[in-house]
Amino acid sequence: MITEEQALDRSTQLVDALIDQLQRGGTPTRLVQTHISWVLLAGEFAWKIKKPVRFGFLDFSTLALRQRYCEEELRVNRRLAPALYLAVVPIRGTVEAPRLGNGAGEPDDEAHGEVIEFAVKMQRLPDDALASEELLREALSADDVVRFAQRLAAFHREAATPAPGNTYATPERIVAAALGPLAALPAGEPAAQGVDLARWFEAQAPLLAPLWTARRAHSRVRECHGDLHLDNVVRLGGELTAFDGIEFDDGLRFIDVLSDAGFLAMDLQAHRRPDLATVFLNAYLEVTGDYDGLPVLRFYMVYRAVVRAMVATLREAQGVRAPHALPAADYLALALRLTRQWDPRLLITHGLPGSGKSFVSQRVATACGAIRVRSDVERRRMLGSGRYAEVDSSAVYARLRAVAMSALEAGDPVVVDAACLQRGQRDALRAVAAAAKAPFAILDCTARDEVLRERVSARTAAGTDASEADTAVLDLLRERRVPLQPDELERTIRVDTEQPIATGAIAAAWLRMAPVGDEVDG
Repeated sequence: MITEEQALDRSTQLVDALIDQLQRGGTPTRLVQTHISWVLLAGEFAWKIKKPVRFGFLDFSTLALRQRYCEEELRVNRRLAPALYLAVVPIRGTVEAPRLGNGAGEPDDEAHGEVIEFAVKMQRLPDDALASEELLREALSADDVVRFAQRLAAFHREAATPAPGNTYATPERIVAAALGPLAALPAGEPAAQGVDLARWFEAQAPLLAPLWTARRAHSRVRECHGDLHLDNVVRLGGELTAFDGIEFDDGLRFIDVLSDAGFLAMDLQAHRRPDLATVFLNAYLEVTGDYDGLPVLRFYMVYRAVVRAMVATLREAQGVRAPHALPAADYLALALRLTRQWDPRLLITHGLPGSGKSFVSQRVATACGAIRVRSDVERRRMLGSGRYAEVDSSAVYARLRAVAMSALEAGDPVVVDAACLQRGQRDALRAVAAAAKAPFAILDCTARDEVLRERVSARTAAGTDASEADTAVLDLLRERRVPLQPDELERTIRVDTEQPIATGAIAAAWLRMAPVGDEVDG
């Protein structure tokens, strides 16, 4: 029986022979390596061959296993990128003289030679189109990220749930998955950081276990992508598309949807774009309404940073170089930073329809890394319309308070984008901040009446905004509003939205606000 090192040498010879064969046939060929595969880029196609390796998290050590996982890779990734994944093809002949199949269903008989390996045939990716590459060129926009978040949310909604009796995403498996990659960290400082991270994971486990269990029961565990970092997102046809999902372990794919979404948010932070991470998360949460899961999101993001540190470590050990890949140290530093990051504070908006609340709050949330929840979106989610009946308003504000409390308990800053025209509505939200002993501020957005009417009319005509407030609603709310009182003005940040918005100044003013005491009754 050959050793893993011998099998790897044999497969390396096979790959070299294939490259030579393609080159002699007139097809310029380039090799790209990861820690678990070789990818041959030749003409308009790519062939991905799995390395005969065995790690704690995967086993590609036999030909039968590699065939099985090639077929699974095709199935898994056609869900998100059907145009990329073409076929599983056999490689026949000998290591010295291999013959690459064409994926056209050729007969599988001895006349064509023994199958010595398998490859996934793919459409070749466009050059420099990975999200990580676009980020380096500053070609990745907030709009790109929002549209991708919306498509990911739709994918998660339709993805399969695990079969009854499964043990996927149980508290025990989640913790084991988080602790496992730490064993791959090299001695010295990385290993010491791993000890600190292991202690944090173990301390969080009993606190989060009830929520993990509840999320399993409420179908928040789905067949996800499983490896959603920036190198596995590419621009195709003008839109970002995820590819190269996990095929080798069902347990790494049947996961909490927030573990999947949190992976990309983490990687955007690791690549020093916390603004895009915030835009992505808020767009995703706005579609899914999954704010109840915020307390588990930090755990998932720390875990995903550790996974990328492990991958970087394995690559470094194999001598595999990826030109734009981050080193393990960067991911470990982010993981530790996330464990210590704690900034619960609450900002609520105040203003009539058309006053620019959503425009300003979105920018402030992005600048501050805050979760933003919108009354108009939650109203539609709860009631199926944007009606402004009093009973609807009461239910919507109860929902906003619940989301705010969930975010504050998770240690996150949160912006509640709502009119908050009644003193009772504002007091109830202030009480949420008081219960969390968190800073509280009111963002008062104003504009002249004629500007309000112009904006509302234009928004109604466009029909693209979540708000269904028209000029009649504007007039009604103007009559019913209760002005901010002197004690509220002490915590108010005023913004004339007809003027340029000084986002940095607003964010700084919010940061300066002191925590709310116990002066407000719950």
